[in-house]
Amino acid sequence: MAHGLGLEDAYGATLGRIKGQGGEKARLGVTVLMWISHSERPLKADELCRALAVEIGLLNLHADNVPSIGTLLACCQGLIVVEKEASMIRLVHFTLHEYLRAHPDLFNAAHSTMAETCLTYLNSQQVKASSTSPSPDLQDTPFLEYASLYWGVHAKKDLSDCAKLLALRLFGDYNSHISTKILLKAQNMRIVHVNKFSGFSGLHCASFFGVIEIVARLIEMEGCDINQMDSTGGTLLHWAAWSGHEGVVETLLRRDGASPDKPNNSGQTPLLWAAYNGYEGVVETLLGRDDVNPANPDNAGQTPLHCAAWNGHEGMVKMLLGRDGVTPDGLDNNGRTPLWLAAGIGHEGVVKILLGRGDVNPDKADDNGRTPLSIATWNGEEDVVKILLERGDVNPDKSDNDGCTPLWGAAQNGHGGVVKILLGRGDVYPDKPDNIGRTPLFIAACYGHEGVVKMLLERGVNPDKPNINGRTPLYLAAWNGQERVMKILLERDDVDPNKLDKDGKTSLDRATEGRHKGAMALLRPPESPAPSLS
Repeated sequence: MAHGLGLEDAYGATLGRIKGQGGEKARLGVTVLMWISHSERPLKADELCRALAVEIGLLNLHADNVPSIGTLLACCQGLIVVEKEASMIRLVHFTLHEYLRAHPDLFNAAHSTMAETCLTYLNSQQVKASSTSPSPDLQDTPFLEYASLYWGVHAKKDLSDCAKLLALRLFGDYNSHISTKILLKAQNMRIVHVNKFSGFSGLHCASFFGVIEIVARLIEMEGCDINQMDSTGGTLLHWAAWSGHEGVVETLLRRDGASPDKPNNSGQTPLLWAAYNGYEGVVETLLGRDDVNPANPDNAGQTPLHCAAWNGHEGMVKMLLGRDGVTPDGLDNNGRTPLWLAAGIGHEGVVKILLGRGDVNPDKADDNGRTPLSIATWNGEEDVVKILLERGDVNPDKSDNDGCTPLWGAAQNGHGGVVKILLGRGDVYPDKPDNIGRTPLFIAACYGHEGVVKMLLERGVNPDKPNINGRTPLYLAAWNGQERVMKILLERDDVDPNKLDKDGKTSLDRATEGRHKGAMALLRPPESPAPSLS
């Protein structure tokens, strides 16, 4: 195929041939292209085949309707391919995806059709039978996961009257439906223990997906509790906020009796959930109410500001810092500040915002004695380390409760760039041991970080300094079979390979115990026979 207009002409001609097949072949070919080009994720072959077998509105799935892969390939005239290893079906080239999305007239109401298909599948007798089984075999329903996770996404984009009716039918007993568990498991949430989960209603689901028309209809029904909770205490507002659906949040807040600051069982409010995921529009809507506390902590002591900082949402952090009652340097239950959390993940922008304030202590330690610099060095966040070290009020050599310095943490995890930065300072003691006598060199040797070992040795640290049990860096390297580090240490005249620890063991003894043949060979004198490993 040629590029540019020639490529478009080629695609157009092939689509013409697909439609020219007539009847079922033409319908199937166009529908396959619709699904592949509009699906929310790549589809496996068996998923697509089962979706194509669905007859919208019918409650029974017929296996005879499922087309073969060969049939799909033939109907699509070379425009699709099957990736054998993953069994994924995809378009032949990314430009075809662009072409299909640029010509929406090729498909009739793609998203509403896909929503109707998903909902019909979920309402089918076969899927409902899976819901009642204590250990369902999901291999018989391969389209179940996609239908459960994405019907609402398609419905939100284009909701037909048919999809509304099918959704309401699904919601008739949604709490016990298997798709509920699939949906909630996929959220990777801090608060959801799915095996113990219950009370998640159809209205919770519609709020989660942000389908305003369905939410508006359901909350108008007699007896609807606008603050209804699932078993975790999650309300309709929680789920709308979690997914960032401003329209649903506004719809729910217009109802009399809505409680926008109601915490769930973990103490988390809708505002906290929205801040955690960075949905500024939802946060702005909630903060516009007088009955929402912008600094309400959850059971772990984390506020919306903690959550926004942790996830690097700079705009959210600025928005929250502008509110009365928000403490920029507040502690969670582990003594961690928003700055501490942002530094540990490497969110430079949030770190700079917080450090730009006069009411944030850049060296405040958590309950374990770790400062923002400590956690940044531990995780190898070089840019954040540089930002913090520019401050005159940050101690670069501060030990935590275990006696570990920022250099010690960087050395343990092999973060050579951070180690280099710290060793370049005159106020960092490179041979400082922790509470049980382990130096940065000791811990780097233990974990086999040879580059860090070389840098520390170049700084003149004691290469044979033992810990409180008499074990040296060479000893630990031998015990763990770190041969490259051993070679570096054994090249030095000031390292004694025969030094005994408090148990009377040498480095060779420990290498032998660990069955590290290479380490044993490095330590054994040439005239000594090899000890038996049997």
